[in-house]
Amino acid sequence: MTAQEILDSEDFKQCETFHGHVCPGLSIGYRAAKAAMSWLAEKRSEDEEVVAIVETDACSADAVQVLTGCTFGKGNFIFRDYGKMALTLLSRNSGRGVRVCLKPGALKPNDEHSALLQKIMKGEATQVESERFQTLHHQKTCEVLEAPIDALFVLTEAACEIPPRARMEPSAICARCGEPTMPAKMVTAGADRICRGCAA
Repeated sequence: MTAQEILDSEDFKQCETFHGHVCPGLSIGYRAAKAAMSWLAEKRSEDEEVVAIVETDACSADAVQVLTGCTFGKGNFIFRDYGKMALTLLSRNSGRGVRVCLKPGALKPNDEHSALLQKIMKGEATQVESERFQTLHHQKTCEVLEAPIDALFVLTEAACEIPPRARMEPSAICARCGEPTMPAKMVTAGADRICRGCAA
């Protein structure tokens, strides 16, 4: 498929709507999730059939949630703050898993794109520079969408254990703030059970 065909596809549009805009990071997440789902021969998770572990909280994570059906609310979307564009997808159906990790340099913008990004982040870009940045950003997005998977990622079988299903339990009251809290997330402070917020 061409980049434009992917951009016009229903599943990519759902990613765009969820994330709020199109960018290279969203496109990387889209390609990674598609590659992982294909590798596992899995469908979108309606419940907890698939578990996603992401190692970044950047743009790519939103596409992973949309395409895999793994969400924080269902307990099958796990964030590990490692700062890596890496996705591990695990199937409860097959017991198999795959890790998809971005190759070095695969998403690197060119010098002009990088310089403009820095200006935008500092709030120093002119209107002309902002428009040029958007053009380069779109070009990079298209490159990501059209690149061969093996030019973007390293895919390896994941040997990690599939986590237990999400826990559901009645709330307990934090002894300090009085707010309802999941007991499994509470800590002991002296003779009291308190929430992690109060323990911090």
